[in-house]
Amino acid sequence: MKSLVIAEKPSVGRDIARVLGCAKGGSGFLEGKDYVVTWALGHLVELSDPESYGEQWKAWKMETLPMLPEKLEIQVIKKTGKQYQTVKTQMYRKDVGEIIIATDAGREGELVARWIIQKAGVKKPMKRLWISSVTDKAIRQGFANLRDARDYRNLYEAAVARAEADWLVGLNATRALTVKHNAQLSCGRVQTPTLAMIAKRESQIKNFKPRSYYGLKVRGNDVIWSWKSKDNSASTFSQEKIRQICEKVTNSTGTVEEVRQKKQKSFAPQLYDLTSLQQDANRMFGFSPKQTLDYMQRLYERHKVVTYPRTDSRYLTQDIVETLPERVRACRGGNYNGVCGKLLKSPIQGNKSFVDDRKVSDHHAIIPTEQGIRLSELEYGERKIYELVVSRFLAVLLPPCEYIETEVTVVCEGERFAVKGKIMEQPGWQEIRQIQEESGILSEEDTEEEFETSGQTGETGRNLSELVKGRKILFQKGNITEGKTKPPLPFTEATLLAAMENPAKYMESSDQELKKTLGETGGLGTVATRADIIEKLFNSFMIEKKEQYIHLTSKGRQVLELAPEGLTSPELTARWELQLADIAKGKAKKKDFEAEIRTYTVDIVKDIAASSKTYRHDNLTGKKCPDCGKLLLEVNHKNGRMLVCQDRECGYRKTLSRVTNARCPQCHKKMELVGEGENQRFTCVCGYREKLSAFEKRRKDSGGGVSKKDVSKYMNKLKQEAKEPVNNAFADALAKLKL
Repeated sequence: MKSLVIAEKPSVGRDIARVLGCAKGGSGFLEGKDYVVTWALGHLVELSDPESYGEQWKAWKMETLPMLPEKLEIQVIKKTGKQYQTVKTQMYRKDVGEIIIATDAGREGELVARWIIQKAGVKKPMKRLWISSVTDKAIRQGFANLRDARDYRNLYEAAVARAEADWLVGLNATRALTVKHNAQLSCGRVQTPTLAMIAKRESQIKNFKPRSYYGLKVRGNDVIWSWKSKDNSASTFSQEKIRQICEKVTNSTGTVEEVRQKKQKSFAPQLYDLTSLQQDANRMFGFSPKQTLDYMQRLYERHKVVTYPRTDSRYLTQDIVETLPERVRACRGGNYNGVCGKLLKSPIQGNKSFVDDRKVSDHHAIIPTEQGIRLSELEYGERKIYELVVSRFLAVLLPPCEYIETEVTVVCEGERFAVKGKIMEQPGWQEIRQIQEESGILSEEDTEEEFETSGQTGETGRNLSELVKGRKILFQKGNITEGKTKPPLPFTEATLLAAMENPAKYMESSDQELKKTLGETGGLGTVATRADIIEKLFNSFMIEKKEQYIHLTSKGRQVLELAPEGLTSPELTARWELQLADIAKGKAKKKDFEAEIRTYTVDIVKDIAASSKTYRHDNLTGKKCPDCGKLLLEVNHKNGRMLVCQDRECGYRKTLSRVTNARCPQCHKKMELVGEGENQRFTCVCGYREKLSAFEKRRKDSGGGVSKKDVSKYMNKLKQEAKEPVNNAFADALAKLKL
């Protein structure tokens, strides 16, 4: 008898098939002597649409809400129905004796396979493949250590509970809001609290009142000394106080009271999980979280050079340690070749700073696999992400950075002044940062304080070693510095991801257990879904982007006003995740959780129906929809402006303009492309205008003055934009741009 292996995606299925010797091709499967390998296309089965339960829910009406089917059914996704039939056929083969679940090792991966098996109604023994990378070695080891699928039954129950809860709450709340206000409105337990966090940040910025603060710097013995208060602060809100201190110490003599010298160590940042990788990629390269995840998926599935991307852990397990040298060898080439060579000269060991079995749940941190690659084979974005993963991996293997820090304190007229200096002893992992700085990856704000290698110096370059206790310092005229307190910055995609991962400070509740749970379970959404949530908020026009910053639209603000109060806080997710974790561990029953969700669903529908609040379109244009005749709305999409029909059932939309990566020759900001056909032109906020044809000619004529690196980066970004299915005509125009 043969074993049927069900992978989550075709690329992974083909890799498994190759390792297992399954070379005989079929439509949607591969076969060998002992195994048949087939695959899903992500989810092939989903929870049934409301319309499938009967006529009562085909029309969107308030009187038919809430929708509470006695039992939630599942259905085959139509667009991937052919592959479902292929998988089902293989499961029912008489020569197949068992099923091996080889979908992604996690809660959602379990759901992908189990729903297919449940929908097909097959009853055969099942085993589970649980691996974190898809290299040949990992696949062979995984098949040598298959587990009983029954061990993951509770994980599956938790996955179903989460999916059903989101269906009940999300669909009912969205239908109720939409019907109540006759507008395309939606809400859910993750997207609505995310909106609320953005609103809270905007409120903090709006209500912020700046205050002036003052400091004092005085020159003495060719060193710039900074005033320090009793609590060691370098500033005060009292201008009069700092003025008096300045007058008091000018032309006065102080005495060196203390010279503190201390050996310090700086350790490398932790290994990447998906969220921290998405944050750095957004900050350094401007990649959206969705782009970063897409690049990672290709590096994982197609190129097989990184481990499983959808992880929330930043640690490795002990069994990975023996593979570290092989992984370092795979990283040779490119910017970090020298570092790899240095590491391979000595035994490579793991330590508790990045190896801890207790801090790894489903998957360990993202690291390179043992399989190397020529960097030239990677696209621009793939290479940038791969090099980030490699740099962080190598950094934790390098020793800590060691330096000597000296702080000198002078007392003059009863006031304290100080100066600090550092001298590098061993750069350690900072060698990675130096390589990143040289290659232009890090900006000034990314780099830490500079280390002087020639001597220990203060701010003016004078050697601090000459300053000894008891030495007299003559202070010259001081310089009073002034600054203003600043409000928090609006969210970027990177900082919004961080807030979604750690949303406890946005919770109204003082329940510490809930806050702890939210932190332990990864916050709002999961590492796999946060990027999609942010994209959904952009695509539903509830948030918009101005330069790199995210802002609520009028629609987003109104949704927060109209949504049930419980859906606007991260507390709901915290409570759910606490219960889902107990279900996964076998400590709680799915049926009890579901009963609670059904009661909550009834309550939120009642709240929405009884509300006296109204929704107002404040972005109506004078243009009529060509399909239904109603007035169109002008909205700001993530990458430009669009016209959309206000009628939710019509769905008409048209792109007006799109932000490109083409830079204005006057102010160097990104320009928008507007118009159609031969009338397409670039426009900039500074007033610059240029026809697309003129732009193409200018770029062609100036090509000799542009580096190959810049051209490659520019073209790859344009191609990436062209792949986004917002407007086909626009995508075609971008795709045809020639430099």
